[in-house]
Amino acid sequence: MCCRVEVHKAALRKVARDCSERERERERERERAMEAEEESLNISAVVKEALCSDGGGRSNGNDEDVASSIPSSSISIDISLPVPEMKPGIVDLCKDLFRKWSSLDNSHFSVERVSGGITNLLLKVAVKEASSDYVYLTVRLYGPNTDLVIDRKRELQGLPFISAAGFGAELLGLFANGMVQSFINARTLEPSDMSEPKISAEIASQLRKFHQVEVVGSKEPQLWSDIFKFFKQAEALEFDEKKQQDKYKTISFKEIHAELNSLKDLTDQLDAPVVFAHNDLLSGNLMRNDKEDKLYLIDFEYGSYSYRGYDIANHFNEYAGYECDYSLYPAREAQYHFFRNYLEPERPNEVDNGAVEALYIETNTFRLASHLYWALWAIIQAKVSPIDFDYLSYFFLRYDEYKKRKEASFSMAKEYISGGLINGSDL
Repeated sequence: MCCRVEVHKAALRKVARDCSERERERERERERAMEAEEESLNISAVVKEALCSDGGGRSNGNDEDVASSIPSSSISIDISLPVPEMKPGIVDLCKDLFRKWSSLDNSHFSVERVSGGITNLLLKVAVKEASSDYVYLTVRLYGPNTDLVIDRKRELQGLPFISAAGFGAELLGLFANGMVQSFINARTLEPSDMSEPKISAEIASQLRKFHQVEVVGSKEPQLWSDIFKFFKQAEALEFDEKKQQDKYKTISFKEIHAELNSLKDLTDQLDAPVVFAHNDLLSGNLMRNDKEDKLYLIDFEYGSYSYRGYDIANHFNEYAGYECDYSLYPAREAQYHFFRNYLEPERPNEVDNGAVEALYIETNTFRLASHLYWALWAIIQAKVSPIDFDYLSYFFLRYDEYKKRKEASFSMAKEYISGGLINGSDL
């Protein structure tokens, strides 16, 4: 979702100004981690269970081979530690997962922070092998309480198949609270990059290929079940701080529930194709090696079977960037450029106009669902996230944007469903 990179930057600036608060938060984080350890998912166990099941508890013989080929460790890394204090545990993890490095001196390993979002922390590990060659890895650590907004079992079930299809980093190993992947030598995109015609076409082409990935298990779209799950969690919260609780009490969950039902009923009539969707294609989850002219989609923790138009609309909402400026949402012609390269990457200029317009309707109706999804997500984060950020205000920002765009999107979709033609104005 938009603003997450900026949220984290703001949090880091605050921590840098207040070392004592950092220490107190670190201690609280350790306590939370210890309390959650007994009930936490063991990532390596979960992924093996997921890979060896078709989603209905039945064994898949071929996938057992995939599961057994992934090394795993029971080691858990304390994500609340600063990187220098985390290094010994990371080194032990690497030696446990990759036995060829077990005899290397710890001085052969270096660890640095790549990025840290709301739901995970990425570390770059450089290993100097006995041959003096360097190997680079990415260690991904899951943040606290993220199981409330992310289905880790679903993520891990899909990841090996996504990796096998050539997307993202290669899955190299699993441990108790994270995974090890290959390191991608590329830059992370900025929000403004996504609107560049060349890069937009590349994203569209890659997203089409991604939507063709086949993942074992149920292929039922998960969008609305996820949104209504968020809704149930969000409406049952209670905040310790009076200011937060007072703000929370101004939210009309009865109104939101009605909006959810109304929008679901409308989108159901679009009969949108169901695909395996990324569901979080913001600039921070796109990388590009400019020298090789190669684009990478990364970070599939929200991935699931969902609606094609939702995935594209959610990406378009991310054009708003760190400042959440929704006036940057792509205009009709920019969207058409994306659609043509999505529908026919090899022959974008030969795409039928009717197909482009249908995808425009589909996308700009699901645009509303994206706002509701992240609005409800924000309420939950306001309660559980250790990051010092006003998530409740973010809820209102996304919900207000939903209400601002609702009338035009509903009107356009209803006209299209009834067999009418759409006009040429932007939404």
